[in-house]
Amino acid sequence: MESHESKTETRTGLLCGVLAYGIWGLFPLYWPLLEPTGAVEILAHRMVWSLAAVTVVLAVTRRWDWIRPLLRQPKRLGMIAVGATVISLNWGVYIWAVNSGHVVETSLGYFINPLATIAFGVLVLRERLRPAQWVAVGVSVAAVVVLAVGYGKPPWIALAIAATFSTYSLVKKKVGLGGLESMAAETAVQFLPALAVLVFLGSRGESTFTSEGGGHTLLLLGTGAITALPLISFGAAAVRLPLSVIGMLQYLAPIFQFALGLLVFHEAMPAERWAGFALVWLALAVLTWDALRAARISRTELRNARLKAAEAAVEGVTAVESAGVAEAPTKAVN
Repeated sequence: MESHESKTETRTGLLCGVLAYGIWGLFPLYWPLLEPTGAVEILAHRMVWSLAAVTVVLAVTRRWDWIRPLLRQPKRLGMIAVGATVISLNWGVYIWAVNSGHVVETSLGYFINPLATIAFGVLVLRERLRPAQWVAVGVSVAAVVVLAVGYGKPPWIALAIAATFSTYSLVKKKVGLGGLESMAAETAVQFLPALAVLVFLGSRGESTFTSEGGGHTLLLLGTGAITALPLISFGAAAVRLPLSVIGMLQYLAPIFQFALGLLVFHEAMPAERWAGFALVWLALAVLTWDALRAARISRTELRNARLKAAEAAVEGVTAVESAGVAEAPTKAVN
């Protein structure tokens, strides 16, 4: 029965994970639908309606008990404000890049994000890398050089996306809130500045919220739902799947973005860019192999430790029983 329940949980987790990363990967299809709205207004609407969407979810699930303790922790609130600022930059660069015809380069940003996260771990957290991780970092540096030659300049969009998202991940790790709660806190920080931007644009007659028809208004409102849905799905997957599986699923989003850039938006991919992407994929292959190998070794060590503990427990019970048998005749004589 437990095995069946475990399989069901795993299957549910996989479906939620694929849904989350699939939606993130298909974002490039959504932002162009919002034209002629500019990137700044889209970003502001996304912030405002994301807070509305996450508030509805919190109300339905009645998850409010984390707010009061959080308000008593100024340092944690400061970190949340930093996280909100960094993810705002990430969203803004991403939306602008997609609507400016740089979908392939945005996919590159999320491909190199795991490598950027490793770099942050070394530089900020003073983590030690295994040899294979150093190889992956070296290959990724070579990839950036090749791509810089291919683009005629460093791939700034990809580097900005990777840097901001890696920084955001680091901040989230330090804050320690759940996905839904974290999003609520961050969008609460974003809300007033975003609302001010929308009011300012409206006062200048530059807002498109009501000027492009009802369908356009609904699409802008929908930015909140499409931001909240994958995050909720990711949260459901994270509690049901091992980190190694989540790590593999994260590549779905940039794969979808890369495919959309080539097949839907028909972006150019000269030989130099193919070479650069190939090096990035090689680095990710090395990184994935090393992560799976480390996880396998960790599982083996844990299993051996449990076996030794079980054997020690059995030996202890046997020793106690033997002592009892040896003591019984003595008591009989007395």
